[in-house]
Amino acid sequence: MIKLTEWLLSYRKEAGLTQQEVADSTGMARTTYASIEQGRRRPSVKKAMQIASLLDFNWALFFDDELRVLTQNAFEKQKVKT
Repeated sequence: MIKLTEWLLSYRKEAGLTQQEVADSTGMARTTYASIEQGRRRPSVKKAMQIASLLDFNWALFFDDELRVLTQNAFEKQKVKT
């Protein structure tokens, strides 16, 4: 099971992108993106939407822990099937 702090890392790796690539694509410093990915800070709604669009997930996952858990469970089940 993916830890709550590792969900964004999983999406980024699934997309085959580095932290720097995500940061550049969304107009932020790599260190800022790293802090978001590690759960030390939350992005603005605008940045959440940009990251989510790039990594192909619902931007609300940044702000809704219950939705994030449900989505992670579905993500893990899908990976097991493939």
